[in-house]
Amino acid sequence: MNNTRKHVGNLNVIGAKVKYYRELNNLSYQSLSNMLMLYGVDIHKQAIYNIEVGKRTVVDYEICALAKCFKIDVTDLLNDFLNKL
Repeated sequence: MNNTRKHVGNLNVIGAKVKYYRELNNLSYQSLSNMLMLYGVDIHKQAIYNIEVGKRTVVDYEICALAKCFKIDVTDLLNDFLNKL
């Protein structure tokens, strides 16, 4: 898929934060994928890695589910980007 909507070479702005909170909570890619399924969001463990390295876009409901898994507010995932605006 040719996606020309990149930010600083990445397809998302939350990848580093997803990795930070996943590691902070000692979650493997598979365990995070399983948690997301409980919220009705199907993201394969490889796709989580792709999010973290900026190779996959993230839609709004996925951001919300990730925040729920990490027990944080959505803005915690977006703060770095928002502070640069």
